[in-house]
Amino acid sequence: MKTRLTYVPIEVADRFEDFIITRGEQVLDAVKARTRDFSTLSLLKLLYQLRCNPMTFSELYMRSEIRMKRSFLNYLHLCVNYNFVTKTPSGSNMIYSITGKGRTMLDLFLQKSN
Repeated sequence: MKTRLTYVPIEVADRFEDFIITRGEQVLDAVKARTRDFSTLSLLKLLYQLRCNPMTFSELYMRSEIRMKRSFLNYLHLCVNYNFVTKTPSGSNMIYSITGKGRTMLDLFLQKSN
């Protein structure tokens, strides 16, 4: 399995240590890390941010620490298509929130890390 260098929010890195091979320097609220199973970790980064509160697109993009906007859009569309996340129009913004199915997916990985 190929490893990738990415930024992971500190709280996510602490909760999902199995995905982190090595931690690098801390940059603001994220840690630069070499990770395994990058796609699963990216999905978890999105779901973990939505676990408490719904967010706008911009908030979710900033907090998820998925730096490439195209990658962020791909993972967000995947979450919406598989009904892990719902989007609701609110004025000129879209509000994203986690669904029961998304919470179940997140909980499966959180139970592993406990």
